[in-house]
Parts: sequence; C-alpha cells; structure tokens
Amino acid sequence: MIDDRNLFVQIKRGDKKSFEILFRAYYAPLCQFSRKYIKDADDCEEIVQSFFLKLWDKKDELDINQSVKNYLFSSVRNRCLNFIKHEKIKQEYQSEIMKNPDGQIDPTSFIMEVNLVERIDQCIADLPERRREIFMLSREQGLKYREIADQLGISIKTVETQMGQALKELREKLKDYQRLLISFLWVQKSNAYQGNHTNNCLN
Repeated sequence: MIDDRNLFVQIKRGDKKSFEILFRAYYAPLCQFSRKYIKDADDCEEIVQSFFLKLWDKKDELDINQSVKNYLFSSVRNRCLNFIKHEKIKQEYQSEIMKNPDGQIDPTSFIMEVNLVERIDQCIADLPERRREIFMLSREQGLKYREIADQLGISIKTVETQMGQALKELREKLKDYQRLLISFLWVQKSNAYQGNHTNNCLN
C-alpha cells in the first residue's frame, strides 16, 4: 500500500518518480469514478489527465489539509461538474441555432457565459487552500456553516469569515461579468447559514 502523504511531500519537492507512482495508483480509479458523472470514457480520461497535469504544474503551491485520496477524488469530481456545466451551455447554444436557422441570434451572451464559467473556476482555484475548501463544501456539497465547521474542526465564525473573504475576492475578480455573475455563482443556498449576510457581497 502506497503512502499517499509521503508521495505528496516528495511531489512538492519535484520528484517525478513519486508523481508517476501516484498517477499509476489513481489514474484508473479516478477515470472509473468520473463515469458516475460523465458517460463518455474519452472525456473522463481527458479530465483526469488534465487534472494530473495541473497537479504537477501547481505542485509548489498546493497545501492539502485533507487526505490526499480525498483531495484527488473531490478535485476530479469538481472538474466533472464543471465539464457538465460547459456542455450544458454548448447544448443551449446549439438549441438556439436550431430554433433560428437563419442565424438571427447573438452568440455574445453564450461566449460570455463560457468565459465566465472558466473565469470562476480559475478564481476559485486561486483561493487560499483552506478558503477554497470551505467555499467548495458550501458551493458543491451545499453544507451549512455549522456542518462545514464540524467537518473541518473549526469555528462557525471562521467559516463565515472565510466565506465572506472568498465572495469578496470573487466579486472583485469577476466585476467585468457582473451582469451574468448572479446566475452562475451557485455559491450559497438560502439555508447555508441562517441570518447569513455574506450573500450581499455579490449584489
């Protein structure tokens, strides 16, 4: 059985052999896991491959606080969900083309939507590790602040502060997309935190 944590430490130091061991150990399981979300096997392989490429490119910046295995699977899951969002946008655009065979549609909004999704993904990836982890637990898993606090062993106040900072950073970095931002930032569900005032950061 491989020692994931030790491998990750070696990877951060630039050890290609350790990276290859991690890749061989998890590539097939991650591809199989991706099939739960995406039917096409080639798309799944591409998603996992691109994830590992980014993992190597960003190795110096990574600071994984959870288990390495959980990090790998949750990261690939998020990539699958993002892939699905992109596909949905493309399908909507194709549908509009079919409805308007004479080409009387404006593709600008669809291009903006695709760019916004990509920009949001990058902004989230750029968040500090703990802040990103809290944000993803809220956004992707819909956990309430107390649930996030219990899972991570931190205070609700810390969760609230980190979410507020995340929303502030995203609002600033995505200000050029303000018109479309509300419809795409699935950040908070209304029940995420009773009396939560950080939603106003996006208004």
